[in-house]
Formats: sequence, C-alpha cells, structure tokens
Amino acid sequence: MSTALLTDLTIFILALLVGIEVIGKVPATLHTPLMSATNAIHGIVLVGALLIGVTAHTVVGYILAFVASLFAGANVTGGYVVTGRMLKMFRKKAPEPAQPELESLNGHKGLRGLAGKIGIGRSQS
Repeated sequence: MSTALLTDLTIFILALLVGIEVIGKVPATLHTPLMSATNAIHGIVLVGALLIGVTAHTVVGYILAFVASLFAGANVTGGYVVTGRMLKMFRKKAPEPAQPELESLNGHKGLRGLAGKIGIGRSQS
C-alpha cells in the first residue's frame, strides 16, 4: 500500500466521521432543508465524474465515470425535487373563486330556490 493511498484513505475516513458527527447534531426539523440544499450544491460531484470520464483510458475507467455520473446526476436531481416539494409546502394557497348561484329566468336560485318557492322539500311553519 503506497503512502498516497494511505493518506487518501485516512482523509476519507476522517471526513466520514466528521460528517456523521455534524449530521447527528442537526435537529430533525432542519434535517430535510439542509440535506436538500446540500444535495443541490453537490453538482460539483457531477463535474468530478465528468473529469473521471475525460481522463479515463480503460474500460474500467469509462464504467466508473458512467456510474459516477449517474449517481451524481440522481443526487443533484433529487436535491432539487426535495427542495421544490419543501417550498411548495410553504406557499399560500390561492382562494378559490366563489361559485355564483345559478338563477333561473324567474329569479329562482337553482333547484333549491325553486323548491322553496313552490313549497316542496322543506317543512313550512
């Protein structure tokens, strides 16, 4: 095992532990907004995947670039979808326009008004 690989693995494991510690301290109410914003920002991962594809010279490199691009694209898309859903929850709903009551030519308000006018359907006291 080379020194460079050992250094890279050490940095990766330390970053993993720091990430778990930081995410563990976030309250549940803030977790989804932070994660959706973080996923959207991770578009840089897509750039890294494209760089892998540019520098690849073997079949394994091309497959790795394809898989990395696929996961990075799904990550970015998922971040935007979750953010859109969250923002939709906080939008004010437009009030529905009131439906005007239909009146007949004689001034009756629909069937109910007509029934009331001729005395059927309701008990009159």
